[in-house]
Amino acid sequence: MASRKTMNSKTGVPRKPRRQNAARRLRALYHRLVECFGPQQWWPAKSAFEVVVGACLTQNTAWTSVERSIANLEARGALTPAGLRAIDEEELRELIRPSGFMLRKATALKAFVAFLDANYGGSMERLRRAAAADQTRIRGELLALPGVGEETADAILLYALGAPAMVVDEYLRRVTVRHGLVPEKAKYREIQALAEEAFAEGTRRESREGLARHYNEFHALVVQVGKAHCGRVARCEGCALEMDLKKRRS
Repeated sequence: MASRKTMNSKTGVPRKPRRQNAARRLRALYHRLVECFGPQQWWPAKSAFEVVVGACLTQNTAWTSVERSIANLEARGALTPAGLRAIDEEELRELIRPSGFMLRKATALKAFVAFLDANYGGSMERLRRAAAADQTRIRGELLALPGVGEETADAILLYALGAPAMVVDEYLRRVTVRHGLVPEKAKYREIQALAEEAFAEGTRRESREGLARHYNEFHALVVQVGKAHCGRVARCEGCALEMDLKKRRS
């Protein structure tokens, strides 16, 4: 019979040793990134609603472009639900033009405000409390909105609503694939489950807020190492995670 340590607490199915080893390695990579980069205290935003705006705008574009769009929105007074609600969609498209795909992204932003108004009285705080009560339901509601995929929904949950949602972006995909932790064609949920398992043992007694902080730091650190070393072309020399690759290849 499998020991408690080798059982998946959610399914009761024994974990595969290879998966356990991958989770331990990913957790070790996290600790190495903390040593290298220190606390990140991410996402860069002044309000929960600004996080939502940034999460929608950052799809398929560089953050520097998103910053220009956010600056335009701030200058126009449109970085609040009321402010964004007050401008028409055509003007919104021009304000967010630096982020690209402005037709789709303007629709997504307007749809989020309409969703917030219809279901939560236009209040981000009410949405946050709802996520604390039933994170799975709120994730489903976010995914039902136009222009919101899994990564965007989880980023909103984590950074805007303080929920422990593991964000899987392209940088994390590259790190986990290149370090042999997941197959090259691994799906979002497979990578997410591995990352969640990497934190499961060490954070079992953490509060919901504490776990969210770990997920926050982990994602922010992966972004840091991704930008510096794990782009479309890997630049492994000098990377904080280079030793893991060398051990794997030895």
